[in-house]
Amino acid sequence: MASLQDIRRRIKSVKSIQQITNAMNMVATSRLRRAKEAATANKPYADKVAQVVHEIAANAGDFSHPLLEKHEGGKKLILVLAADKGLAGAYSSNVFKETVAHIENKADTVLITVGRKAKEHFKNRGYTIVQEYSGISERPHYEHAQAIARDIIQRFESGEIREIDMVYSRFVSAITCIPEVVRLLPFEGEGEGGAAKEKGGIRAEYIYEPSAEEVLGFLLPQYLVTVIYAALLQAAASELSSRMNAMSNATDNAGELISKLDLHYNKVRQAGITNEINEIVGGANALQ
Repeated sequence: MASLQDIRRRIKSVKSIQQITNAMNMVATSRLRRAKEAATANKPYADKVAQVVHEIAANAGDFSHPLLEKHEGGKKLILVLAADKGLAGAYSSNVFKETVAHIENKADTVLITVGRKAKEHFKNRGYTIVQEYSGISERPHYEHAQAIARDIIQRFESGEIREIDMVYSRFVSAITCIPEVVRLLPFEGEGEGGAAKEKGGIRAEYIYEPSAEEVLGFLLPQYLVTVIYAALLQAAASELSSRMNAMSNATDNAGELISKLDLHYNKVRQAGITNEINEIVGGANALQ
Protein backbone atom coordinates (compact mmCIF):
# COMPACT_ATOMS: atom_id res chain seq x y z
CA MET A 1 0.00 0.00 0.00
CA ALA A 2 1.26 3.48 -0.88
CA SER A 3 2.40 5.63 2.02
CA LEU A 4 0.77 8.93 2.91
CA GLN A 5 3.83 10.76 1.61
CA ASP A 6 3.55 9.01 -1.78
CA ILE A 7 -0.13 9.90 -2.07
CA ARG A 8 0.53 13.56 -1.11
CA ARG A 9 3.26 13.71 -3.75
CA ARG A 10 0.87 12.25 -6.35
CA ILE A 11 -1.86 14.76 -5.47
CA LYS A 12 0.61 17.64 -5.76
CA SER A 13 1.76 16.38 -9.17
CA VAL A 14 -1.78 16.04 -10.53
CA LYS A 15 -2.68 19.53 -9.27
CA SER A 16 0.32 20.96 -11.12
CA ILE A 17 -0.77 19.23 -14.31
CA GLN A 18 -4.33 20.52 -13.79
CA GLN A 19 -3.04 24.10 -13.55
CA ILE A 20 -1.13 23.67 -16.82
CA THR A 21 -4.05 22.14 -18.72
CA ASN A 22 -6.40 24.81 -17.37
CA ALA A 23 -4.04 27.56 -18.54
CA MET A 24 -3.73 25.96 -21.99
CA ASN A 25 -7.52 25.68 -22.15
CA MET A 26 -7.91 29.40 -21.48
CA VAL A 27 -5.25 30.32 -24.05
CA ALA A 28 -6.86 28.11 -26.70
CA THR A 29 -10.30 29.55 -25.91
CA SER A 30 -8.99 33.09 -26.33
CA ARG A 31 -7.24 32.31 -29.61
CA LEU A 32 -10.22 30.33 -30.90
CA ARG A 33 -12.43 33.40 -30.75
CA ARG A 34 -10.11 35.32 -33.06
CA ALA A 35 -9.55 32.34 -35.36
CA LYS A 36 -13.29 31.69 -35.61
CA GLU A 37 -13.97 35.34 -36.44
CA ALA A 38 -11.28 35.29 -39.16
CA ALA A 39 -12.59 32.07 -40.71
CA THR A 40 -16.20 33.29 -40.59
CA ALA A 41 -15.33 36.68 -42.09
CA ASN A 42 -13.31 35.10 -44.90
CA LYS A 43 -15.89 32.47 -45.89
CA PRO A 44 -18.33 34.75 -47.84
CA TYR A 45 -15.41 36.19 -49.86
CA ALA A 46 -13.95 32.73 -50.61
CA ASP A 47 -17.37 31.39 -51.62
CA LYS A 48 -18.04 34.36 -53.90
CA VAL A 49 -14.65 34.11 -55.58
CA ALA A 50 -15.27 30.40 -56.23
CA GLN A 51 -18.73 31.16 -57.63
CA VAL A 52 -17.46 33.91 -59.95
CA VAL A 53 -14.52 31.84 -61.21
CA HIS A 54 -16.76 28.87 -62.00
CA GLU A 55 -19.27 31.12 -63.75
CA ILE A 56 -16.50 32.62 -65.87
CA ALA A 57 -15.13 29.15 -66.65
CA ALA A 58 -18.59 28.14 -67.89
CA ASN A 59 -18.56 31.10 -70.33
CA ALA A 60 -14.93 30.92 -71.42
CA GLY A 61 -15.48 28.15 -73.97
CA ASP A 62 -12.38 26.39 -75.27
CA PHE A 63 -9.98 28.34 -73.10
CA SER A 64 -6.36 27.27 -72.68
CA HIS A 65 -4.41 28.01 -69.51
CA PRO A 66 -1.48 26.24 -67.77
CA LEU A 67 -3.62 25.63 -64.68
CA LEU A 68 -6.30 23.90 -66.75
CA GLU A 69 -4.01 21.46 -68.54
CA LYS A 70 -4.11 17.78 -67.63
CA HIS A 71 -0.69 16.19 -67.58
CA GLU A 72 -0.15 12.56 -68.48
CA GLY A 73 3.12 12.21 -66.59
CA GLY A 74 4.21 13.49 -63.20
CA LYS A 75 3.20 12.53 -59.72
CA LYS A 76 0.24 13.32 -57.52
CA LEU A 77 0.79 15.98 -54.87
CA ILE A 78 -1.20 16.32 -51.66
CA LEU A 79 -1.12 19.47 -49.54
CA VAL A 80 -1.69 18.41 -45.91
CA LEU A 81 -2.75 21.01 -43.31
CA ALA A 82 -2.20 19.83 -39.72
CA ALA A 83 -0.91 21.20 -36.41
CA ASP A 84 2.50 22.44 -35.30
CA LYS A 85 1.92 21.27 -31.71
CA GLY A 86 0.23 18.36 -30.02
CA LEU A 87 -2.30 18.27 -27.17
CA ALA A 88 -5.15 18.84 -29.63
CA GLY A 89 -6.98 15.55 -29.30
CA ALA A 90 -7.51 13.65 -32.54
CA TYR A 91 -7.26 16.75 -34.75
CA SER A 92 -4.02 15.89 -36.56
CA SER A 93 -4.57 12.12 -36.58
CA ASN A 94 -7.95 12.57 -38.32
CA VAL A 95 -6.26 14.62 -41.05
CA PHE A 96 -3.56 11.95 -41.42
CA LYS A 97 -6.15 9.17 -41.74
CA GLU A 98 -8.02 11.12 -44.43
CA THR A 99 -4.75 11.74 -46.28
CA VAL A 100 -3.67 8.09 -46.21
CA ALA A 101 -7.13 7.01 -47.37
CA HIS A 102 -6.75 9.37 -50.34
CA ILE A 103 -3.35 7.98 -51.40
CA GLU A 104 -3.70 5.26 -54.02
CA ASN A 105 0.00 4.70 -54.71
CA LYS A 106 2.60 5.71 -52.12
CA ALA A 107 5.44 5.68 -54.64
CA ASP A 108 3.46 7.89 -57.03
CA THR A 109 2.54 10.50 -54.38
CA VAL A 110 4.49 13.40 -52.88
CA LEU A 111 3.44 15.68 -50.03
CA ILE A 112 3.66 19.31 -49.02
CA THR A 113 3.01 19.59 -45.29
CA VAL A 114 1.86 22.50 -43.17
CA GLY A 115 2.59 21.90 -39.49
CA ARG A 116 5.42 20.05 -37.74
CA LYS A 117 3.15 17.16 -36.76
CA ALA A 118 2.36 16.44 -40.41
CA LYS A 119 6.03 16.50 -41.39
CA GLU A 120 7.07 14.19 -38.55
CA HIS A 121 4.19 11.76 -39.10
CA PHE A 122 4.70 11.22 -42.83
CA LYS A 123 8.50 11.44 -42.79
CA ASN A 124 8.69 8.66 -40.18
CA ARG A 125 6.48 6.47 -42.41
CA GLY A 126 8.59 6.81 -45.52
CA TYR A 127 6.49 9.29 -47.52
CA THR A 128 8.20 11.76 -49.84
CA ILE A 129 7.88 15.36 -48.59
CA VAL A 130 8.98 17.92 -51.18
CA GLN A 131 8.26 21.00 -49.03
CA GLU A 132 7.19 21.75 -45.49
CA TYR A 133 5.89 24.84 -43.71
CA SER A 134 6.07 25.13 -39.91
CA GLY A 135 5.03 27.69 -37.31
CA ILE A 136 1.93 28.95 -39.14
CA SER A 137 -0.82 26.47 -38.25
CA GLU A 138 -2.39 28.52 -35.43
CA ARG A 139 -1.89 31.98 -36.95
CA PRO A 140 -1.84 31.78 -40.75
CA HIS A 141 -1.51 34.93 -42.83
CA TYR A 142 -2.41 35.71 -46.42
CA GLU A 143 1.28 35.80 -47.34
CA HIS A 144 1.61 32.15 -46.27
CA ALA A 145 -1.17 31.17 -48.68
CA GLN A 146 0.53 33.13 -51.46
CA ALA A 147 3.84 31.34 -50.86
CA ILE A 148 2.19 27.90 -50.88
CA ALA A 149 0.19 28.74 -54.02
CA ARG A 150 3.29 29.95 -55.88
CA ASP A 151 5.09 26.75 -54.95
CA ILE A 152 2.39 24.36 -56.16
CA ILE A 153 1.71 26.40 -59.32
CA GLN A 154 5.41 26.23 -60.25
CA ARG A 155 5.49 22.48 -59.66
CA PHE A 156 2.30 21.95 -61.67
CA GLU A 157 3.34 24.12 -64.61
CA SER A 158 6.75 22.42 -64.79
CA GLY A 159 5.01 19.10 -65.45
CA GLU A 160 6.49 17.26 -62.45
CA ILE A 161 3.01 17.16 -60.85
CA ARG A 162 -0.10 16.00 -62.72
CA GLU A 163 -2.72 16.79 -60.03
CA ILE A 164 -2.87 18.47 -56.64
CA ASP A 165 -5.30 17.84 -53.79
CA MET A 166 -5.55 19.48 -50.36
CA VAL A 167 -6.54 17.81 -47.08
CA TYR A 168 -7.63 20.02 -44.18
CA SER A 169 -10.19 20.18 -41.36
CA ARG A 170 -13.30 22.26 -41.97
CA PHE A 171 -14.47 24.11 -38.86
CA VAL A 172 -18.14 23.44 -38.10
CA SER A 173 -18.48 24.41 -34.44
CA ALA A 174 -16.44 24.53 -31.25
CA ILE A 175 -16.94 20.78 -30.82
CA THR A 176 -16.96 19.61 -34.45
CA CYS A 177 -14.44 19.74 -37.28
CA ILE A 178 -14.55 17.55 -40.39
CA PRO A 179 -11.53 16.46 -42.49
CA GLU A 180 -12.08 17.28 -46.17
CA VAL A 181 -10.30 16.72 -49.48
CA VAL A 182 -10.35 19.49 -52.11
CA ARG A 183 -9.05 19.30 -55.69
CA LEU A 184 -6.78 22.30 -56.38
CA LEU A 185 -5.24 21.56 -59.78
CA PRO A 186 -5.97 21.09 -62.59
CA PHE A 187 -8.83 23.52 -62.16
CA GLU A 188 -12.17 21.93 -63.01
CA GLY A 189 -15.17 24.13 -63.80
CA GLU A 190 -18.70 23.10 -62.96
CA GLY A 191 -19.64 22.83 -66.61
CA GLU A 192 -22.47 24.44 -68.52
CA GLY A 193 -24.88 26.14 -66.17
CA GLY A 194 -22.80 25.71 -63.02
CA ALA A 195 -24.28 25.16 -59.58
CA ALA A 196 -27.31 27.33 -60.31
CA LYS A 197 -28.46 24.95 -63.02
CA GLU A 198 -28.12 21.95 -60.69
CA LYS A 199 -30.32 23.71 -58.14
CA GLY A 200 -32.91 24.62 -60.75
CA GLY A 201 -32.03 28.31 -60.63
CA ILE A 202 -31.02 30.78 -63.32
CA ARG A 203 -27.33 31.06 -64.11
CA ALA A 204 -25.93 34.55 -63.70
CA GLU A 205 -24.86 36.38 -66.85
CA TYR A 206 -21.78 38.59 -66.81
CA ILE A 207 -20.32 41.10 -69.23
CA TYR A 208 -16.56 40.60 -69.42
CA GLU A 209 -14.03 43.25 -70.20
CA PRO A 210 -11.68 42.63 -71.93
CA SER A 211 -12.87 38.99 -72.32
CA ALA A 212 -13.89 35.97 -70.28
CA GLU A 213 -10.66 34.20 -71.23
CA GLU A 214 -8.38 37.01 -70.05
CA VAL A 215 -10.37 37.55 -66.85
CA LEU A 216 -10.24 33.83 -66.07
CA GLY A 217 -6.51 33.72 -66.76
CA PHE A 218 -5.99 36.50 -64.22
CA LEU A 219 -8.37 35.06 -61.60
CA LEU A 220 -7.22 31.42 -61.57
CA PRO A 221 -3.98 32.00 -59.57
CA GLN A 222 -5.87 34.37 -57.24
CA TYR A 223 -8.60 31.76 -56.83
CA LEU A 224 -5.99 29.21 -55.78
CA VAL A 225 -4.56 31.58 -53.15
CA THR A 226 -8.07 32.29 -51.85
CA VAL A 227 -8.93 28.59 -51.50
CA ILE A 228 -5.67 27.81 -49.66
CA TYR A 229 -6.02 30.82 -47.35
CA ALA A 230 -9.60 29.88 -46.50
CA ALA A 231 -8.46 26.32 -45.72
CA LEU A 232 -5.64 27.63 -43.49
CA LEU A 233 -8.13 29.71 -41.51
CA GLN A 234 -10.56 26.80 -41.20
CA ALA A 235 -7.72 24.51 -40.09
CA ALA A 236 -6.51 27.02 -37.49
CA ALA A 237 -9.99 27.30 -35.97
CA SER A 238 -10.33 23.50 -36.00
CA GLU A 239 -6.96 23.03 -34.29
CA LEU A 240 -7.71 25.55 -31.54
CA SER A 241 -11.19 24.17 -30.90
CA SER A 242 -9.76 20.64 -30.65
CA ARG A 243 -7.05 21.82 -28.25
CA MET A 244 -9.60 23.71 -26.16
CA ASN A 245 -11.78 20.62 -25.84
CA ALA A 246 -8.81 18.34 -25.13
CA MET A 247 -7.46 20.61 -22.40
CA SER A 248 -10.93 21.09 -20.90
CA ASN A 249 -11.38 17.32 -20.69
CA ALA A 250 -7.89 16.90 -19.24
CA THR A 251 -8.62 19.52 -16.57
CA ASP A 252 -11.88 17.80 -15.62
CA ASN A 253 -10.19 14.39 -15.51
CA ALA A 254 -7.45 15.79 -13.27
CA GLY A 255 -10.10 17.12 -10.89
CA GLU A 256 -11.75 13.69 -10.71
CA LEU A 257 -8.38 12.02 -10.09
CA ILE A 258 -7.59 14.48 -7.30
CA SER A 259 -10.93 13.69 -5.64
CA LYS A 260 -10.17 9.95 -5.79
CA LEU A 261 -6.67 10.48 -4.43
CA ASP A 262 -8.03 12.62 -1.57
CA LEU A 263 -10.46 9.85 -0.68
CA HIS A 264 -7.70 7.25 -0.85
CA TYR A 265 -5.46 9.47 1.27
CA ASN A 266 -8.14 9.78 3.95
CA LYS A 267 -8.72 6.03 3.97
CA VAL A 268 -5.02 5.28 4.35
CA ARG A 269 -4.70 7.91 7.07
CA GLN A 270 -7.74 6.52 8.91
CA ALA A 271 -6.35 3.00 8.63
CA GLY A 272 -3.05 4.19 10.08
CA ILE A 273 -4.80 5.87 13.02
CA THR A 274 -6.85 2.73 13.64
CA ASN A 275 -3.71 0.59 13.67
CA GLU A 276 -2.03 2.95 16.15
CA ILE A 277 -5.08 2.79 18.44
CA ASN A 278 -5.10 -1.01 18.23
CA GLU A 279 -1.41 -1.11 19.09
CA ILE A 280 -1.93 1.17 22.11
CA VAL A 281 -4.88 -0.88 23.34
CA GLY A 282 -2.95 -4.11 22.75
CA GLY A 283 0.04 -2.78 24.67
CA ALA A 284 -2.18 -1.66 27.58
CA ASN A 285 -3.82 -5.08 27.76
CA ALA A 286 -0.41 -6.75 27.78
CA LEU A 287 0.64 -4.72 30.84
CA GLN A 288 -2.35 -5.80 32.91
